[in-house]
This record gives sequence, C-alpha cells and structure tokens, in this order.
Amino acid sequence: MCGIIGIVGKNPVNQLLYDGLLVLQHRGQDAAGIVTCDGNTFFMHKNNGLVKDVFHTRHMRSLVGNAGIAHVRYPTAGSSSAAEAQPFYVNSPFGIVLGHNGNLTNSEQLKSEMFRQDLRHINTSSDSEVLLNVLAHEIEKTSQNAVLNTDMAFHAVSAVHRRCKGAYAVVAMIANFGLLAFRDPHGIRPLVIGKSESDKGTEYIVASESVALDVLGFKLVRDVEPGEAIFIDMDGNFYSRQCAENPKLTPCIFEYVYLARPDSVIDGVSVYQTRLDMGTSLAKKIKRDWSHLKIDVVIPIPDTSRPSALQLGITLGLDYREGFIKNRYIGRTFIMPGQALRKKSVRQKLNPIGIEFKGKNVLLVDDSIVRGTTSQQIVQMARDAGANKVYFASAAPPVRFPNVYGIDMPSRDELLATGRTDEEICKEIGADELIYQDLDELVNDVRLSNPSMEVFDCSCFDGKYVTGDIDDAYLARIESARGDLNSKQKPANSSTQMDLNLVGANEEDEAVEA
Repeated sequence: MCGIIGIVGKNPVNQLLYDGLLVLQHRGQDAAGIVTCDGNTFFMHKNNGLVKDVFHTRHMRSLVGNAGIAHVRYPTAGSSSAAEAQPFYVNSPFGIVLGHNGNLTNSEQLKSEMFRQDLRHINTSSDSEVLLNVLAHEIEKTSQNAVLNTDMAFHAVSAVHRRCKGAYAVVAMIANFGLLAFRDPHGIRPLVIGKSESDKGTEYIVASESVALDVLGFKLVRDVEPGEAIFIDMDGNFYSRQCAENPKLTPCIFEYVYLARPDSVIDGVSVYQTRLDMGTSLAKKIKRDWSHLKIDVVIPIPDTSRPSALQLGITLGLDYREGFIKNRYIGRTFIMPGQALRKKSVRQKLNPIGIEFKGKNVLLVDDSIVRGTTSQQIVQMARDAGANKVYFASAAPPVRFPNVYGIDMPSRDELLATGRTDEEICKEIGADELIYQDLDELVNDVRLSNPSMEVFDCSCFDGKYVTGDIDDAYLARIESARGDLNSKQKPANSSTQMDLNLVGANEEDEAVEA
C-alpha cells in the first residue's frame, strides 16, 4: 500500500505536494519522496521515514516548479532500503519520474524482458522501477525520438496494460511535457482526479484518495476509470483515453475495510458510510445467531473500527464506550515491518481505561483480524483490566489468503485464519466468543453506496484473484522469496546498504537535467 499525488498548477506545487503526503501518510510510513518539474529539469528529494522527517525547509526550497509528483511508501515487494524510495527516475527517453501504488504480479518476467529484449537495466528489487522502465521503453518505441504528443503517450500506456499484470495506480511526470496518470484494467487500487479554478486558470490533481483533494482545496471531479490514462500538459490542458481492451472495475474491498481514510470517497463509495453499514450488518448477525450473549458494552479497537462499532451498538441498543486510549505517536501496527516490532508496538500504542472493563461483559470490535498479533494482546489487556467476559467481533470476514496486489500479507503461514476454524481462532486470541462478518454482507455494505459496482477483489477473503494469473506455485514463490529476504536481511550499517543509500536517496537534494 502506498500513496501517490500528481499536480499541475499555476504556482509552485512543493507545499501542496508536501501537505498532500501528510494527509496520505496512513498509506505508507516507510519512505517519502517529492519530484518537481521546472522546464526541462527535475528536482528530487526522497528518503526513508515519515513525511515530516524526510522534508525540511532546505529541501522544500529546492523543489521548484509548477508541476510535480509525490509518494509515500511501505514495502510489499522489494526491500525497505532508501534506494527504493519513490519516485523513480530514468533519463531516456525525455526524462521520466514515476510513483506507483500496487504490486506487479509478473515483475520477474518483465525484468527478464527488460534485460534481454528492451536492453534496460533494473537497479533495485522494486517492481515500481520495473513498471517505470516498461513505460519508458514503450514511450521510446512509439515516439521513435520524435516530438512526444498525447497520442504517443496513450499508445505507450496501452502497451503497458498488455505487458504488466497485477495492480497499479500510477502518476508519472515527463520532463517539459506534462503529467501522465493511469490505473490498471481492473482498477484494483484507487486513483481520483480533482481540479481547482483560479484567476490564472485551472489546476489539476491526481491522488490515491479524495481526502487529499479536500485538504488541498481541490474539487473532486471523478475517479480514473480502470484502464484509463489521463494526461495534463504543462499549460493545464486535460486529456483522457481508455487504453485497455477489456477493462472491468474490480476494486480491492480491503480499501473500504481498513486501508483508506474514512473521509475519503473511492469509486463513488463513501468509506465512512461503508463502515457504518458494516456495523449494521454485523449487528444483525449477532441478533440472529448470537442473541444468547449477555453484552454490557461495545468497545472499538481504535481507530478504523470506530464507525462500525458505533453503528453496531446503536443497532443492538447497547452502550458504546471508548475503552482504549491510543498513543498518537506510534504508527499503524498493521503496516510495520517485522512481527517483533508489531508485538512491541501494540502495547505501547493502546492502553485500556479500567472502569470501562471492570466486571463487564465487553464486545470488542475491530475492522479485521490479519495476523492476530493485535487481537491477542488486546483481549489480554481487557482481561487484565477486569473484564468478566471478552467477546470479539470482526467487521470483515476471516483473512485466509495472501494479498498479492500491494497489501503486506503475503505469507499464508502469517495469517491467523489460514487452516484454522473460527473456534480455533477464538482460542488462539483468547476470547470467549468470536464473531466474523460474512463476505456477502461485506460486499453488500460497499454496494449500498454505489449499486453499479458488481465485482470486487476479495482475494484475501476468498482466494479468488481477479487478474487470473495467480496459482499455488506463484504464492509459494513469493512466500519463499519473503522468507529468504528476512533471513538474509543485512544490518543498516553494512557497506552494501550504505552504497545503496548513497546512490538512491542522498540526504542532499538531487537536481536532474532531463
């Protein structure tokens, strides 16, 4: 999961890009980067860390230009090296920078093609660098060193769709030409378009979530359609074209469960309203199948589950209470690298309010259960605080399968629900009862806001991968690669890591003449 932004404005965009990344920080805490474009020159700064720590005043002053792209990252493919912070850059043809949200499922095949056929070198293990080089190669083929135009750019995106498999929402900047953005033919990852009118003309923005538009003062125009490419030239002229042969909207349903901010609207669906509806349907299940439970209070696991827990309590006529206080200075534990760090962070992140638990039968509500690390510790916290009974409800179905489209849950042996019954999961987390949302109800909850949506990528729940290229052999390969990477991880002060940092993400700013 990553967050991307691209802006073509009438004034310097460095502050807009920075503020937009702050709003999208929940989509990636590992690294951040901004590239601006002034004429034929790119100005870049990127590094590991949170947005507020990566960018200082001296960096912002050097990011000049009225157009640019930006990215926040957490790694699902490749490594966490600063060399893999985005955006990525290639100098041929024309000079292109690119930021990518998603995950290519055929990146190894593409790497081989890059080396043998396209004669391009991939310097990192990031699939985003592969995607950039595929795009650059296809632009080079279609332009044949001529003056680039929009038809050529759209033709190149069509070729990217034919070659690349998986999930990708992309913002790219071509030096002295404009902003190119596109979404994979399944629309798995979100991408929205906004605009703002001023006395100097129209400014455009493309971003992962509509909340970035709200905060920056842009009006939401629409979502980028699956397979569609849009192009905005440096004068602010807007062009769009469908570049895929058989596009079909199948967005990742986990965006609505957990990933997106509640104040975002994705593909016409309010994330907040969906989470309220998830609480309503879960309450109906409890009333139907679990009416024997004597529940005194409903308590959410902050923050994502609050709307669902609140609506569940209202529907059942139960008291809703805030039972955990959250330390705002600890990141989202779901996207923290390493199980040991997750375990340590949960107890630092949440602290129970004793009077809300002592002597009560509590129903804890969370958005989902992935690895079970958080759930197990929270149940124990509730017991330690004096709860009589601890029931646990998940607003999402059991996560039993890896997600290969850009969410950090690639190994089946890391998923608590894989190979376990609900009763076994309940015992594992230490709860008295465990209640899961039904998948068909979750789908209906999302569709309530936009009935035209027919199909979703629910692969982490049902094991059905919408791109049609995922089998057990593929899953075994990525799990093996993940295990090898963890076992061979070098310390940050190794000479190899130091060299990569110097090449890929210097502390000093980079200016690149395209």
